[in-house]
Formats: sequence, C-alpha cells, structure tokens
Amino acid sequence: MQNEIFITRHVGREVALLWLFQIDVGQSIIEEVISIIPEDLEGVGDVTIEAKEYAQMLVNGIVENRKAVDANINKYAVDWDITRMSGVDRNILRVAMYEIEYVEFVPASVAIDEAVEIAKKFGAEDSPKFINGILGAYMRGEGKN
Repeated sequence: MQNEIFITRHVGREVALLWLFQIDVGQSIIEEVISIIPEDLEGVGDVTIEAKEYAQMLVNGIVENRKAVDANINKYAVDWDITRMSGVDRNILRVAMYEIEYVEFVPASVAIDEAVEIAKKFGAEDSPKFINGILGAYMRGEGKN
C-alpha cells in the first residue's frame, strides 16, 4: 500500500511537471492542459486516476500560489532569477517548493528527493545538482533541516 502511494505521487509529479511546462512555456490555459489525457504524455509512467488527481491538485495549488512559490525559489537561487532558468528546472522547483510549503502529508525530504529524481529524467545533465542546491539552501535558510 505504501509503495502504491509513492508510485502514484511520483507519476502525479511527472504529470504535473509536464502540465506546468505547457502552461508556463507554451502559454497554454490550465483547463486545456489538464484535459489532456495523461496516458499520451511522453515519458510518464502508468497514469492512474489517483496520479492524475494528485497532479491536478499540485497544478491548481501551484498556479494559485505561484507568486509565493516563485518568491521562495528566487530567494534561494543565488545569481539565478527564476525567469532565466530552464522551463523544466523552474517547474520541477515549483512542484517541490509547493509540496514542501503546502502539502502537509509529504515530508520535505521526499519532495526534494523526488525533484532530484525527476530532474534526472527530464532535465539537463546539471539539473539534479542545481535543483538539489536550491532546495537545500531553502531548507537551511528556513531552518527546516
């Protein structure tokens, strides 16, 4: 059961990343993006109803709280404005930061580990280190370690 929840949330994070990327970079409308059948999203694992619901929860929350989420990222991304980051890295960070700040049932360490793993799959070669560095700085800076 625990493993099923982990897999569901992992796939949900991947779907959320792809949807957020389409909203952010493709300038798509949230309702249109969420209506895309997740099974058609390239590179994503088995998308269950629960994974899609988790992805929708993340995307809706991130869009609703984007200014606060982005402000936290900008605060700890030394010498990097969020607008200069790759679209993939920016949206992986948004998912992780949202989970850390707003999703009480996800431990911060899990959100960070998941962000790094997703960066390995979808990001550039240096993305995992970049993302881990910003999230680690955030945790230290906010006294959450």
